[in-house]
Parts: sequence; C-alpha cells; structure tokens
Amino acid sequence: LCVISIRDRLSRAVGRLTRSAVDVLFPPRCVRCAVDLAASWPILLCTECAEQLTASGEASCRRCGAWRAASRGDASSCGECQSARLEFDAVMSLGPYRGALREAILEMKRPQGEPLSAAVAGLLAARRGEQIRSFEPDGIVPVPMFWRRRMWRGTNSAELLATEIGRILNIPVVPGLVVRTRNTIPQKDLSSRQRFQNVRGAFRIGKGYGLGGARIVVVDDVLTTGATCGEVAKTLKKAGAAGVAVVVAGRAGQD
Repeated sequence: LCVISIRDRLSRAVGRLTRSAVDVLFPPRCVRCAVDLAASWPILLCTECAEQLTASGEASCRRCGAWRAASRGDASSCGECQSARLEFDAVMSLGPYRGALREAILEMKRPQGEPLSAAVAGLLAARRGEQIRSFEPDGIVPVPMFWRRRMWRGTNSAELLATEIGRILNIPVVPGLVVRTRNTIPQKDLSSRQRFQNVRGAFRIGKGYGLGGARIVVVDDVLTTGATCGEVAKTLKKAGAAGVAVVVAGRAGQD
C-alpha cells in the first residue's frame, strides 16, 4: 500500500510538471482571437472576447428570454410573451443574437467550431450558472438533431453546449432522453407560423426513460420563435416533467 501511495504521488507530480511544461511551450489561447491566456484561466476566451459575447446594458425577460434596455428592468414576463402560450417556463442566454455572438454561433455550427462551442458553454456556465442552478434541474437535454443531418453537418453545437455545461455545473446530461423522429426543414427558411408547424410532433421520449416530476433544462445554440424548444418542452411535460427551462447561447428577435 505504501509503494502504491508513493507511486501515485510521483505520478501526480510528474503529471503536474508535464502540464506545466506544456503550458510554457504551448500556452492556452483564446479560441476567437488567439491571444495567450494564463494557464489557470477557466475558459478559452480572453476577457475582451467574453465581454463581446455577453449582453451589456440590457436585461432579459425571465419567461421568454427577450432582451431589452436594462432601464425597463427584469420581469417574469414582458410584452412579447404575456399573451403567448409558451411550453417552457424560463429562458436563459448570453445575449441577443447579433454582432459577435451571432458570428460565434454560426461558427459553432461547423465542425471546426467545436472548441468555440466548448468555450461558449464555459461562458454560459460562468455567467448564467447561478440562474441555471436556481431552476433546480434534475437533468440537461440538448435539442436532438436528426441522425442524417448530424452526419452531414459533422457536429451538433447543442449537444456540445449541454455536455460542457452539465460537466461544469455537475448536472446530469441525458442526450437520449428526447429523440428527433423526422428530418424537419431548417427553421431559418420558414416564417414564424411555418416553424411551429414544421416541428409539430417531431420529438418523442427515448425508450426506457421516466420523468416523474423531473425538472429539465433544454439546451440549444439559438432561440428565435421558440418553436423547436417549445416542442421539446411540450414533449417532456407530456411525459411527466414538472418544469422545463431553456438555455441558449443567443436569443434572437421573433419573426
């Protein structure tokens, strides 16, 4: 036992020295601007890039996630959602889908954008972690992509965001809980009404899962009309979920 203990301590010490040597030779860099970062920096985004990807001087509606001037204050609902029927209970995002955040989200949709997806997930956990925890989630679910589209695109930013957020906040990630049943038309090419029609009935609960009053966080890269996340939330609630919150990188204006 003593030998094993000494070997373990030596192994850890060598590991620390190796990591330190790697950091000296190849210091971590911001995934957006490539500036060198300190070895202890928590996410691969420099301070300037992190600020560019986070809303400043604005506040979001807790119910639908719409962003507006902070002077109007934060509220449980706003003019955009007071009369709307929303399937989810809350929305959290880094900021409005525009500018640097929009560019980052579009980059995240490509395979070479996977490091950026991980960094944005870290930023979401850092900036919105308290809000996410306050929802008291039992699990995190990424918006699923139909298997053929997943193969064609080569990545699923929603899954990468969910996996990293769950890891950082120590919340179980359950990618198989919700299954996409058909390959829907890309939402960006459709009107608001068409978006809701396009995803109607497009999801089901994976076999062997029971929700029984669970509180679930649904993760996607961007929310516009809320059609896709709303359909996922409806599917979860029909299966017994007590509450569903949505976490996205960017919140776009509705059509």
